[in-house]
Amino acid sequence: MKVVSIRDGWEQAFWDRVDRDPFDFYFFIFDWKQNKDKTEISMAMDRERVEGLMLVYDDYIVQLRGSREAVRLLLDSTDLEKVELEAPLECEDIVLEKYRPHLRNELILMCLRKDDENIQIKHAPVKLRVEDAGEVAEVMRKADPEWWGEITAEKQRARWENVLWLGIKHGQKLVSVGNARFVDFGSNIGVIATDQQHRNMGYATTIVSALVQEIQKRASTPLIHVASDNDPAVRGYTKVGFKPHKRYLLMRAEKIKNSTHATGTRFRCS
Repeated sequence: MKVVSIRDGWEQAFWDRVDRDPFDFYFFIFDWKQNKDKTEISMAMDRERVEGLMLVYDDYIVQLRGSREAVRLLLDSTDLEKVELEAPLECEDIVLEKYRPHLRNELILMCLRKDDENIQIKHAPVKLRVEDAGEVAEVMRKADPEWWGEITAEKQRARWENVLWLGIKHGQKLVSVGNARFVDFGSNIGVIATDQQHRNMGYATTIVSALVQEIQKRASTPLIHVASDNDPAVRGYTKVGFKPHKRYLLMRAEKIKNSTHATGTRFRCS
């Protein structure tokens, strides 16, 4: 088995593989199409057969798919010190040989198929503008300080283009937010956040439902990722019609010094 870059004449093999389950490879496809200058994709090949794939985005976000042998080989080919890493759950022991997590979750990818939707809008969401980026960042930080604690207004403004943000206000205060990117093969609901003091009021369910409606106007499948231990969110998304599709290991981690993993050649964009 060998590791190759899709830039070296292997792109068709990449598309042949990911087209079998584009939802599983959502960010591989999205980043390669939308952010190619920041994206590296390599594959573990057994002759002409793809055994595994690795996405590296912006030298920080890493996603792995494939067999245990392929994941180990791909992980050996990168030497990133700090990562936000997603991998098959059955490969967690392999990942832990190289990286020490400081945040760890089991992530569920959920999909909403046509005619399964159960739209529940009990409040009136408003479309947010880039001028609302500071309030959005504040809601996110308060909703999950562990995961979103470093979100700032500047970071939100930089990511605002081509993203639909909806929010719900209590009085004049923004208390619940959500966003979605529209892509032809499947549109991902990327953020759902509600201030802890305003939960259990149907705000998040309303925003998810409204985003589903907007996605379905564009004839694509709504997707959403959620931590498996976030029971209220899982119940809420299920109520709207989402069903589990895949589960992954998700962690933020640092490379272990003197790791037993070898360090191989990285495939750079430049």
